[in-house]
Amino acid sequence: MFPMVPKRMFFTRGVGRHRHNLQSFEVALREAGIAQLNLVRVSSIFPAGCKIVTRKTALEHLLPGEITFCVLAEARTQEPNRLVSAGVGLAIPAKGEQYGYISEHHGFGMTQRKTADLVEDMAASMLASTLGIELDPETDYDERREIYRMSGQIVQTRAVVQSAEGDKNGQWTTVMAAAVFLFE
Repeated sequence: MFPMVPKRMFFTRGVGRHRHNLQSFEVALREAGIAQLNLVRVSSIFPAGCKIVTRKTALEHLLPGEITFCVLAEARTQEPNRLVSAGVGLAIPAKGEQYGYISEHHGFGMTQRKTADLVEDMAASMLASTLGIELDPETDYDERREIYRMSGQIVQTRAVVQSAEGDKNGQWTTVMAAAVFLFE
């Protein structure tokens, strides 16, 4: 066996609406460009040396039916006008030999911006704890973000988020966001 460590990763997101719950998820995956893959959810480590590529570039290398690992956030509602969101955040350390963190969140009532801030903060907080950066959890994200940057140990944070209001006619609405890994 060879070690299964991803070499590349891409972000994607989608929203789907359908009268059936499962099919609304399928529509969201289709919009994200990953419906043709067999997705396997994994936890939240961004491997050292992994490169972020565009969705378009990545999808050119994936085959229908391919078993594909991802960090996936999804949320669904059938309640008209209910705000639903799903997001994935990433924190990359300055030292290239150190792994980073990916976080995911899904829920209700949060805007796209608030969800993005939350998932970035969660990923950066997890990374900060492994790097020995002490933080007050009661401090707001903007203050902690400045501490991360000033430490020089966290070089980049980012997020991909999808939010939507529940379908006005009561169809299922699914939102999803994912960090998808590639091994080539």
